Amino acid sequence: MGAGDAFKAGMAVLGPRLSAGDRVSQGKVVLGTVHGDVHDIGKNLVGFMLESAGFTVVNLGVDVSTEGFVNAVKEHQPQVLGMSALLTTTMLGMEDVIRELKAQGLRDKVKVIIGGGPVSKKYAGDIGADAYGNDAAQAVNLVRSLL
Repeated sequence: MGAGDAFKAGMAVLGPRLSAGDRVSQGKVVLGTVHGDVHDIGKNLVGFMLESAGFTVVNLGVDVSTEGFVNAVKEHQPQVLGMSALLTTTMLGMEDVIRELKAQGLRDKVKVIIGGGPVSKKYAGDIGADAYGNDAAQAVNLVRSLL
């Protein structure tokens, strides 16, 4: 928890410097931790890596409902939606989000990536996600490969 607090404090200082200047966004990514899960260190690291690479990141935070993810896709129109979970009991919410994106005709408009401790490449395929990332370092290449 201390590391998470330190990371957030560091990003408060670095964040404005990362977005300073005339940079053209490489694309927009919406990130969030699924409903019931309050773990965000990994998600925040992914956001930091993507912002550093020139992507616009909308971080929805933790405990994001299915409706919250769907509304964010509608509002921000990202190219990529990233969902994170650290608990096996919450990872099931990822499938709910994908199902609702399909129901609302949005699934073909956004690539979906998932990550977190209990998820896997197989789980990503099972629920219809486009990709799975096992660490923050590969996030940039993963998102670039989808775009």
